[in-house]
Amino acid sequence: MESIPRSRVITAVLTACLVSAAVAETKKEFRYVVGPNTVVSVDTQYGGISVKPGNDNEVLVVATLQSDKAEVDSRQIGDRIEIVSHLFEGADQQSGRIDYEVRIPSNATLSLRSSLGPLVVERLHGDLSVEGMDATVDIHDVANGHVHVNTMRGPVTLTNVSNGHVEVGTITGSITMKSVNGTLVRAVSGGGKISYEGDFGAGGDYKFATHSGDIVATVPAGTSADFSAHSMLGKVQHDFPLEPRHSHMASYQPGNAFVGTVGKAESSVVLRSFSGKIRLTQR
Repeated sequence: MESIPRSRVITAVLTACLVSAAVAETKKEFRYVVGPNTVVSVDTQYGGISVKPGNDNEVLVVATLQSDKAEVDSRQIGDRIEIVSHLFEGADQQSGRIDYEVRIPSNATLSLRSSLGPLVVERLHGDLSVEGMDATVDIHDVANGHVHVNTMRGPVTLTNVSNGHVEVGTITGSITMKSVNGTLVRAVSGGGKISYEGDFGAGGDYKFATHSGDIVATVPAGTSADFSAHSMLGKVQHDFPLEPRHSHMASYQPGNAFVGTVGKAESSVVLRSFSGKIRLTQR
């Protein structure tokens, strides 16, 4: 059998790479005129979604497609915009990936879904719903809305979330919160660590729970809250004075629970873990 010259092999490989690169990435842009009650949903199987505020009467979507094995299905129904990634037969995580950059009115209602992510939302003031399997979630500088986040393994980070109704759930991912406050803040993880840094606001109801992960809360000196912490099998500690209050905590093993207040106890803070450690520390 006649052997193929090495130079021809290299040329063929380079040609294939150039052709692949030429069709590997394309961008598509979608613009929609909307009213004051805008609702935007973006659903992609593989890919990241980044959302920032734009014009008050427009939704702008820039989609980056990695191949011709996927397409963008979009439609507008009144002030509702729906963007969905449609995968063709044979698409995988690379060829089926579509990344989105989205600009919406700052007070719009937003829904995002991606298996891989990352999912990034910033500087909005409407209700947010974010879902992902392994997607990393980063939400920062948002206010005055409901923030609902659910992942399976993806880590969640919330930063500068004010006056919100916050509910975060993950099976094994970690949850990190910094300067997060509101009337209701819930964080639940099956095996991931929960970290909180902030003053727990005023008049808020906070509850953090994990099965096997640790919980670490770092608060400033001026915090005003009522604390209750308990771990069935893990150690629990606080490194600054709490005003004691009467309770049923005497039934717990020493070192596995504490209750007490700081300041006027304007917020309620409940920390629960089955086997993880809980630590309340002062910044």
